[in-house]
Amino acid sequence: MHLSPEAERRIREDFDALVNLEPAELRAWLATPQSHKVGMTRRGETESVGRQSARKILAIRARPVEDLTDADYAHMKKVIGYCRRHLAQRPWGDVTDTRWRWSLMNWGHDPLQGRKRG
Repeated sequence: MHLSPEAERRIREDFDALVNLEPAELRAWLATPQSHKVGMTRRGETESVGRQSARKILAIRARPVEDLTDADYAHMKKVIGYCRRHLAQRPWGDVTDTRWRWSLMNWGHDPLQGRKRG
């Protein structure tokens, strides 16, 4: 998969708009019991798909844009799709202490925060 510079830019913009947890916030979140309580775990693995995604997000965020790989862009697209689908299923009421929110946070998005600062 080789993307045009324009496609790469659009993916980065969408990813940056949805991943609103700063790396330090995401690392802190991964240390919480709530982060461990949610998400699907594949057979033979000990960590949920969302937590694995968070680690990839942290690696992507640590890399300069010019060093991003096709695999990084593929994961960014996966994060965008997951967040958009999950956000469309927002439950009614206060979502502060819900599995719905916790799952999104494993994918780098806290629905209680606004767009990424910066």
